[in-house]
Amino acid sequence: MKWVTREHPKTDRIACPWLIRTFIDPAAEFVFLPADRVLDFADREGATGFDAVGARYTHRDGLCSFEVMIDDHGLGGDPALALLARVVHGADVSEDRDATPESRGLLAIADGFSYLGLADQRQLELELPVYDALYAWAQREVARRREVADRETAGPAD
Repeated sequence: MKWVTREHPKTDRIACPWLIRTFIDPAAEFVFLPADRVLDFADREGATGFDAVGARYTHRDGLCSFEVMIDDHGLGGDPALALLARVVHGADVSEDRDATPESRGLLAIADGFSYLGLADQRQLELELPVYDALYAWAQREVARRREVADRETAGPAD
């Protein structure tokens, strides 16, 4: 399936392709276009638009496109993915930069990639492993938090 978004990707426009390929459509093809061409391309090619005004998946009700996609695809039951979504939200939504301690770091990485002057497809290729690593961190972090909570619930050892 083809997916289309705005050119010159940053946080949400890299996070969403990672989510799509990892959980929704492993064979997804991504097209980056000027903002004013996204919806026409989606209509003409039968592609799914994301992170563009009027697209199927875009910011909604205070959520970034990544979070909307998680909700719409019923992926919210994965606590590691939920944690990653908070990190992405903070990096993507300027009013919520401090949503997590990691959000500003992800924003710095996203900005850095955008400053390299890479073609959009090359940037996507290089940046997707960042999200693999963040998801692995989130899985470990969720497990660590669960262990701490279990120890606190168990109380002192006899």
